[in-house]
Amino acid sequence: MKAMILCAGYGTRLGELTRYTPKPLLQVDGVSLVEYILANLRKHGFEEVMINLHHHSERIREGLASWDRRGVTLSFVHEETLLGTAGAVKNVSEFFTNEEAFVVHYGDVVTNVNLSKMLSFHRSRKATATLLVHQRQRSNSALKFDETYCVREFLERPPAEFWETVDKTWVNSGVMIFCPRVLDLIPTGVPVDWPKDIFPQLIAAGDLYAYCLEDYRIAVDSADRLGQLQSDIRTGRFNGVDV
Repeated sequence: MKAMILCAGYGTRLGELTRYTPKPLLQVDGVSLVEYILANLRKHGFEEVMINLHHHSERIREGLASWDRRGVTLSFVHEETLLGTAGAVKNVSEFFTNEEAFVVHYGDVVTNVNLSKMLSFHRSRKATATLLVHQRQRSNSALKFDETYCVREFLERPPAEFWETVDKTWVNSGVMIFCPRVLDLIPTGVPVDWPKDIFPQLIAAGDLYAYCLEDYRIAVDSADRLGQLQSDIRTGRFNGVDV
């Protein structure tokens, strides 16, 4: 099976930590963030992985050189201009054309989610797209789904007043499963994002589903979150990924 990890961002919110080191290569207990992601993908049978690059491209290639000998074949594509979370996938659409389904994984999300169970859920719904979701009090997104887990509403970057009306809500976790037909919805050669540009089309068609997180997940988008991941590993809160 195939997957794509999105690693083209600058990681500016991590400040000096990413001045010379690309965010995917930041290490916790001697293992880089992207290697935790690769290990979980490998665990669930994903043997071919595409990674998009922009910032410190060569350092990421060099840092992952050993993975071809560790059961995962890596391909890389450098984006001269950032294409967004969906545009990046469209840019390598030929990589996924013959797949029944594929995973797109944000490069700063560390999780031990059971991707095999998530894939089974996706197949059972005959969905074009399935999102991993979890509950948060505040986030960059908010969504609602019905009793069949079909997503009916998705808000990207809700206004501050939205969070005053809810105690907790379901949010996008940054791990997604798609069928190749989703590629037809993405224009070529321009920046396109899943939440802003593609999810509204899928929701209108009743073809976006939510898979509820049962496992560990953290988005390492700040120095505090990096420290939290380290603490969670050392206390055993995050485990189950054999790097």
